[in-house]
Amino acid sequence: MHNEFTSIIEQDGEWFVAYSPEIPGANGQGRSPDDARENLAEAIALILEDRLEDACPERETVQSAPSSSFTESRSLDTSNLRTL
Repeated sequence: MHNEFTSIIEQDGEWFVAYSPEIPGANGQGRSPDDARENLAEAIALILEDRLEDACPERETVQSAPSSSFTESRSLDTSNLRTL
């Protein structure tokens, strides 16, 4: 699965700060726009991973699910954030 997120990058003195309006709390910084973008991608991945863990039941619960059900794991590719 591939998701696209908006990254907004601003210069603050010698640093660049990046954030994504679609993911509250996701931000990154770096000495270059690329560093800030990469740091933001890592932050988004961590936030989405945490949200996924919160949304998924524990393994014991999954193992006791009805035999007619199924469980899926999804990976999100955040390496290609689009910059405005």
